[in-house]
Amino acid sequence: MPSSDQESYGVNKVVDNICRLSPDLLAETCQHILIYLQGQTRGVDSAEISDRFQNAGVRLDHEALKDIIRFLMLTFRSGGKNNISGDELVSKLEEGSNRWSKASLQVLHRLWSENGALVHSQQEVQDMLSIGQLVDMQWRLGMAVTSDTCRSLNSPYVCLLLKIAEPSGQIYQRCFEMTIPQFQNFHKQFKEMAAVMETV
Repeated sequence: MPSSDQESYGVNKVVDNICRLSPDLLAETCQHILIYLQGQTRGVDSAEISDRFQNAGVRLDHEALKDIIRFLMLTFRSGGKNNISGDELVSKLEEGSNRWSKASLQVLHRLWSENGALVHSQQEVQDMLSIGQLVDMQWRLGMAVTSDTCRSLNSPYVCLLLKIAEPSGQIYQRCFEMTIPQFQNFHKQFKEMAAVMETV
């Protein structure tokens, strides 16, 4: 089976499972995800959702439940990133699979129309706040032969090489030079930050 057929089979399987849910149960599941995507909770509790499914008489294995949550999360994330309307969301879902029930699409349309703008604004905030993580820092002492900042040649300087992991997963390097007084000030600020972080 070609991979595109496998993909559409996988999507149709998830859609079939979503359409097995009552409108109320689907709405409740979506609310868990939307509240998380709006930054109001730390995550989506799949065990709690699984309990609700079982209490409602919906029997799904753990993988099928994870697939439903993952699919809805990706759908809402993509909708928030692209700032699409409820009508556009439903159109995209119908393009991806012809197995959607009218009742399921109505629930998704209603919830996205009510919550989409909040998800979009939360994602914009996260994009602004997402910063790289320091992976490695190396330094070496050198002697200036030519420099814009050193007044006289043959002055010592410190070269810092930072490796930073971007939120996208890519690692890049930044290298810069400092005079000894600049490096001492940098060191002092790092010590102050470390002291503050120990009190948190």
